[in-house]
Amino acid sequence: MPEQHPNNLQTPIDFKKSLENDLKIPFENTSVEESRSCFMIKPMNEWIEEAKNRPIPNMLFSELWYQRETCILFADTNLGKSILALQISNSISKGISIKGFKNEVEPQKVLYFDFELSDKQIENRYSKSYTEHYVFNENLIRVEINPEQDIPAKFKDFEEFLCFSLEKAIIETQAKIIVIDNLTYLKNDTEKAKEALPLMKYINSIKKKYGLSILVLAHTPKRDSSKPLSKNDLSGSKMLINFCDSCFAIGESIQKNGLRYIKQIKQRNTELIYDTENVIICTIEKQSNFLEFVFDSYDDEMEHLKPRNNSEQVSEIIRLKNQGLSNVEVGTQLGISEGTVRNKIKKADNT
Repeated sequence: MPEQHPNNLQTPIDFKKSLENDLKIPFENTSVEESRSCFMIKPMNEWIEEAKNRPIPNMLFSELWYQRETCILFADTNLGKSILALQISNSISKGISIKGFKNEVEPQKVLYFDFELSDKQIENRYSKSYTEHYVFNENLIRVEINPEQDIPAKFKDFEEFLCFSLEKAIIETQAKIIVIDNLTYLKNDTEKAKEALPLMKYINSIKKKYGLSILVLAHTPKRDSSKPLSKNDLSGSKMLINFCDSCFAIGESIQKNGLRYIKQIKQRNTELIYDTENVIICTIEKQSNFLEFVFDSYDDEMEHLKPRNNSEQVSEIIRLKNQGLSNVEVGTQLGISEGTVRNKIKKADNT
């Protein structure tokens, strides 16, 4: 007697037809107005033709930040993020370049949202002991939180009110260059990935809406100072780094006090220029009444990192090798050459 099969196995399933029916049902009673797509669909050549009519992005801070980019600058506490950000803002507002760096735009308004320093701290940084104050261009507009302003009832929380106020300031000043110092005031818990996504969506939405160039300052969680800077050092990096156009970081050199280096982490408008083997070395100085980064040279990042304990490094190499990484991949992660990885593995095998 032939083997009996369940009914659902006797008739072959037409998966294509089934899928078409499933897709058709939700739209049968939907009007054209209700079914608008969130996509903009055009042939590739049409996109390029439209792009030709838009200006080529100019450098705002060398190859590290271009016009119409959302850029993130991150560093550990007290390494000079605010100093550099205000220095960049000052150069753009005056249409001048910082020595050792490039600025390709004419003088224009910069809206600097300062959630870090008080006006008195600012005065101290840009004066000689509170006298002979540095004169900024009127294009540089500073914004700070009004502590006496209550949250209007129409806003569900402070974050929503803050974002509304930020956008309102952009409209009122007509500024196209925006600096936000720092990220934690826009959203709480930015180290949590679930908070990072809506944050970057908001920043990118106002960038596109108003044609802005945005520099956002962010902190790093506690990190190993013997390792090269990477995207993993940015708080909430798994989301934040994916939604910005460019990113660079400030590291602290062990060579001498006040020595810093700037490293390019991500870029879309250019090749990677200021990577591990070619970081920008600067000193923080106040020669007169302006606290600033002063360009020094270019160097290998490894020359400025804390020396690692050899046994710790070997353990790290073995751990990564056990994950299936090649010597080159291990070297890239640890900031050492493939030859160094190979030699350390060989020595470990002989002990």
